[in-house]
Amino acid sequence: MISTEELNLLLTDLLDWYGYDFTHYSRASLTRRVDRLWNLEKFPSFAELRYRVRSDATYAQRFVEGITVNVTEMFRDPSFYLALRNDVLPTLTAKPFIRIWHAGCSTGEEVYSMAILLRETGLLHKSLLYATDLNPEVLDRARSGIFPMAPLRQYAESYRLAGGTRDFSDYYTAHYGYAKFSEDLGEKMVFSTHNLVSDSSFNEFDLILCRNVLIYFDKLLQEHVLTLFDRSVGPLGYLALGSKETLKFSSLQPRYKQLNNEKIWRKIG
Repeated sequence: MISTEELNLLLTDLLDWYGYDFTHYSRASLTRRVDRLWNLEKFPSFAELRYRVRSDATYAQRFVEGITVNVTEMFRDPSFYLALRNDVLPTLTAKPFIRIWHAGCSTGEEVYSMAILLRETGLLHKSLLYATDLNPEVLDRARSGIFPMAPLRQYAESYRLAGGTRDFSDYYTAHYGYAKFSEDLGEKMVFSTHNLVSDSSFNEFDLILCRNVLIYFDKLLQEHVLTLFDRSVGPLGYLALGSKETLKFSSLQPRYKQLNNEKIWRKIG
C-alpha cells in the first residue's frame, strides 16, 4: 500500500511535470486508486512507478485517467431526469438561447441524455451543451458519440422511467457491439478540457450539472468549485449535483432554493 509520503511525492510530480493538481482530492480515494494501478501494472517498487510517471508522458496521461473517476451512465437516477424534464426545462422555453454546462462530463453519457431531453422538449435547436473534463482521452470518447451496446437495455429502461416519449433505439444505430448516437445530438455539443481546480469561469449558463464529482474533493476544494459554479450560473439559473452532494453547509446555500427532493438548486440571490 502506498504511504502518505509516497502519495505526496506522486501528486507533486503530477503538478510540477504535467500541471494536474490533486492536492485537495480525497486522500482515501486517491490512495485506493493508486494502489489499484500499482498492482495492476505490477511495478516492483514505488521508485519504478514514480520513474514511469515522470519519464513517460503517455503513461502519465493513462495514470491520471486511472486515478480520476470516469464512471457514468445514461439517464442515471431517472427521477433526476424526470425533474429536469418536468420542472427545469419548461422554465427555459422563453429564452432565445440556452447554455448548459456538464462539468466533469467523463465519457459523455449524461451529455447525450440531456440532448435527448432537449430534443423531446423542443429546445435542442436553440441550446448549446458545453461538456468539459480534466482528461482529454475521455473527452475524445465522449466526442465520438459511440458507446458499448451492453448497458443499452438498462439505459433504455432508465430513459423510460425519466419520461422518455420514444423508442430509445431511435436515437442510435448499432454496429458490432457499439451504439453510434445521432449526429444531430452531437452537433449541439462543445467538448473541451477544463480543470475545476485551476481554471476559471468561461461563460454564463442557465443550467450547470456536476454530478458525483465533488464527493472526491475535500471540503476546501468543494467550496472553491461551488464558488466557480456560482459565478457561472446566470440569474434564476440552475445547479445540479450528484445524489450524495449538497449545497447545504456551504456559503452559497442562502443564494439557492432546492427544487423538490432532487439535487437541483435554483439561484435566487
